Amino acid sequence: MKRHSLIFFTGLLLTLGSCHPPYQVASVSRTRILIDTRYDAHPDADAEAFINPYKHDVDSIMNPVVGEAARELDVYSPESPLSNLLADIMVWAGQKYHEHPDLGVYNMGGIRASLPKGIITYGDVVDMAPFDNKICFFTLNGRQLMKVFEEIAATGGQGISHGVELVITPQLQLVSARLNGEPIDPGRQYRVATIDYVAQGNDKMPTFREGTNLVAPVGQENNSRFIIRDYFLAMKQQGKIIDAQKEGRITIKK
Repeated sequence: MKRHSLIFFTGLLLTLGSCHPPYQVASVSRTRILIDTRYDAHPDADAEAFINPYKHDVDSIMNPVVGEAARELDVYSPESPLSNLLADIMVWAGQKYHEHPDLGVYNMGGIRASLPKGIITYGDVVDMAPFDNKICFFTLNGRQLMKVFEEIAATGGQGISHGVELVITPQLQLVSARLNGEPIDPGRQYRVATIDYVAQGNDKMPTFREGTNLVAPVGQENNSRFIIRDYFLAMKQQGKIIDAQKEGRITIKK
């Protein structure tokens, strides 16, 4: 039986004089209440009646089918099927904005659930990408891009798109980086697709803040979860099942 506990803290508050703050914590105690399946056996009718109208509204939003997955896609470092897929979706989305990204990046920390095998609902997308992060595009020169790859290596790996090949050491240092089979050219300009949270230098990738020629759409429709949903719907319309796998985008040198 799966068991959960909720801890409730209660404080005894004393009233002081008018020239001091009116309350002060004098003591703290706690009580542990076990929450398990016993409560499912006798549901509260009033509570269910209160929740049902909202549940119907939520289900109508979360339950629509947006695609189908060939297998469960999980996320883990340094490279995983799901992080690969989401980075590729960032590149795919460029067409909507008349962008032609050279690569996409999706942070591992922003992926909060695996993608289940079989039917995919919009609720699954929200579970996977729950934050209000929006897609954006910017330019880095080759030197800056190599620095980003060093930062990605130091984090243990992030989602990077097809064509990127990083080799790192067990100590999380970058050994080499290639894009579409070619070494990174320090003098070349590279267009990057990612989410605004990453573009702001978060998740220990500060060099992203040096990006130029930023395109950062602000409308809700540019939220990453809507971009992901639209990709799944596009694949569904084409009769394609969602799948992804590890490709050696990030390998650890032994």
